[in-house]
Amino acid sequence: MGFQPHPDRVTWRLHLATSPQGVYDALNSDEGRASFWAESAAESEGVIHFQFINGEQFPGRVLRRTKPTLWSVEYLGSVVEFHLEPDGRSGTDLTMHDVGVAPQHRDEVTAGWLNVLLPMKAALDHGIDLHSHDPARSWDQGYVDH
Repeated sequence: MGFQPHPDRVTWRLHLATSPQGVYDALNSDEGRASFWAESAAESEGVIHFQFINGEQFPGRVLRRTKPTLWSVEYLGSVVEFHLEPDGRSGTDLTMHDVGVAPQHRDEVTAGWLNVLLPMKAALDHGIDLHSHDPARSWDQGYVDH
């Protein structure tokens, strides 16, 4: 099986030292999502209002919440699922599927998820915020930041 073999799906796996419940709680809370995903990601009536440092904003409807094993949201025209499994110690093996990715956006989406997942690991496992919070240094200017 090659790297990202499905034409309309991006899949990444990530190991976290944080428990599945802790990862689920971060995905399912405004503060948790803002610690690694966006400048702001407040939920109202089942819709998350993502706001990024470059001024981009868009809604994402939460689709599924199965505590603490599955959390899913509509995101930029596709469906993202986070599957959380205990690692047998006290951490989590996370598998993320982004399904319905348009072919013309596939490369950027594949890379872009690393800009969510690695900051998630830094925030949840180490309490570190990897984002610059500087609009002059965003993804749009070629920075590894959003």
